[in-house]
Amino acid sequence: MRHLAVIACLLLAVAGGCASPPSRFYTLSAAAAPAATVSTLSVAVGPVSLPAVVDRPQIVVSTGANEVRLDEFNRWASPLADNIVRVLADNLARELGTARVWPYGQATRSSPDHQVLIDFQRFDSTLGEAVLIEALWTVRPAAGGAAKSGRSQVREPSAGAGFEALVAAHSRALARVSGDIAAAIRAP
Repeated sequence: MRHLAVIACLLLAVAGGCASPPSRFYTLSAAAAPAATVSTLSVAVGPVSLPAVVDRPQIVVSTGANEVRLDEFNRWASPLADNIVRVLADNLARELGTARVWPYGQATRSSPDHQVLIDFQRFDSTLGEAVLIEALWTVRPAAGGAAKSGRSQVREPSAGAGFEALVAAHSRALARVSGDIAAAIRAP
């Protein structure tokens, strides 16, 4: 009988050690609610490309100069590229004063006045420190005018040590990238 009690205790200890913490899911957010519609300008955002190292469900954090960690318990709630496109579209709608901004490829939408293509060179995250976004972007006018290209490099400090603060820093950094793109769209 005593052996059964010891075995039962060992099994409970092993089972308890195998339990994992609950996963947490995060989503990026737009800078603020869209401004009042003052323009009929239309913009399609995307496609967006990401570095392969961050294009995954897990949030990837830098742990050293040449080392990253994929966090199995802190994940993106949706594909990161889709999340980024949604936030950029919301930010551009606010910046440009138009409700006619949507993710590229939505079949129900008409032809846009502009299409924004974005190639993220870096989408780095360092817990408790900062995020770094480096993006190459191109604004193509539908009317056949000259495309405008630019590069946004944004380092945004994290306001805390956890993942929630890290994701908020990425949201703020994307707002700054959106501002650069909006300025290019508004420029003659």
